[in-house]
Amino acid sequence: MVILIVGLALWFAGHFFKRAAPEARANMGAKARGPITLALLAGIILMVIGYRMSDGAVFWGRHPATVGINNLLMLLSIYLFAAAGMKTALARKMRHPMLAGVKTWAVAHLLVNGDVASIILFGGLLAWAVSEVIVINRAEPNWTPPPPAPIRKEVIAVIATLVLYAIIVAVHYALGYPTFG
Repeated sequence: MVILIVGLALWFAGHFFKRAAPEARANMGAKARGPITLALLAGIILMVIGYRMSDGAVFWGRHPATVGINNLLMLLSIYLFAAAGMKTALARKMRHPMLAGVKTWAVAHLLVNGDVASIILFGGLLAWAVSEVIVINRAEPNWTPPPPAPIRKEVIAVIATLVLYAIIVAVHYALGYPTFG
């Protein structure tokens, strides 16, 4: 469990470094990208290893209704990531579609994973995404939406969502996590 928590701590630290220590980050300039990227990558690796190694109490499990809701939320989550990257119409209406995607992803996983490791991992990433939105909005209260995107980008975002969802489902099945019950 410690490895999982250290991974989460690296994830938090890497993302909040710019806000928590702006002078130190500014002094590092472009040289900061490498160490921050390494910290984030190490955080992800430690979260995966720590999660796979962890066991503990289980407070709730999978039910047909929560599995269905999880799958719909995952489609929405992936689309929010695509909308952020493609600057679709949704990205013009939402300030943080990618962070909304992380929050949706975390909630979806908490619905079907009620063990301690899942609560720490997905709950921790949910807490990170919520706090990231708050910190960004306080630091930069004014927001200018991106310019309108062509309809082609909307179509690409939907297709990319469906393809990525199919890949994620296949990977989950390969790892022994059945996504459809």
